[in-house]
Amino acid sequence: MSSLHSFELAAADSKLIHGDRSIGRDRQILFITGFLSKRWGNKSKALAQWCEEKGWGFCCYDVRGFGDSGGTFTDYTLSDWIADARLVLNMLKDGSPITIVGNSFGGWIAWMMAQECSAVEKLILIAPAFDAIGVRAREISADRRIRWHDTGWMPWDDDPVHKDWPLSWKWVEESEAYWSRRFDQMRRVKTTLFHGLQDRTIHPRTSWQFVDELLARDPDYPIELTLKMGDHRLSGPEHLDTFRRLVLDPS
Repeated sequence: MSSLHSFELAAADSKLIHGDRSIGRDRQILFITGFLSKRWGNKSKALAQWCEEKGWGFCCYDVRGFGDSGGTFTDYTLSDWIADARLVLNMLKDGSPITIVGNSFGGWIAWMMAQECSAVEKLILIAPAFDAIGVRAREISADRRIRWHDTGWMPWDDDPVHKDWPLSWKWVEESEAYWSRRFDQMRRVKTTLFHGLQDRTIHPRTSWQFVDELLARDPDYPIELTLKMGDHRLSGPEHLDTFRRLVLDPS
């Protein structure tokens, strides 16, 4: 996109967060990627194009330890990736109102950021992976869970995409700690969850349960759940049409 320019932000450990940003008016979209995903994919490219057409600002970035950002993957955990999102939001918060689009694991980080940053006025969470690492630890066999705990490391799974990216047990501890506080700080932000009914990576019931729990605490919370036939990627033309409508909705 012609209006995009690269940026670097120094984190607390002096490693650089690399991203791309365009300056616009009226509104700015921050895209937070999924787990082990780089900042540029089908969804972020579509978002950048839509923002350019509307004259809005756009921003995406890579977390430390992955993609173009500095650091080694095994040196970072969930709290570090939250700190990365907070640093990027701090750069954006004095501009136009922010909509965060969070994809999968980025959807959970997006939810936490919206609760603490007053500049965020809208959330779109695509197949949000709430407490994904804690869930993973509970779903695997007891033997593998014990081995993870005792050795301190385990890949997400044995798939070639994931097996070379080991996670420390600290990920589990942090995931469960953040999840236990998910409704402690309630700030009303217009929120839409978009989930595929055939998602086998993050089951759609996680989104339904999240909405149900949230509304039990605040029946007037402005949240909607959109379910559509599709898998975790939600990358078909019909999914992008729904995604575009959710993003461009003026309300």
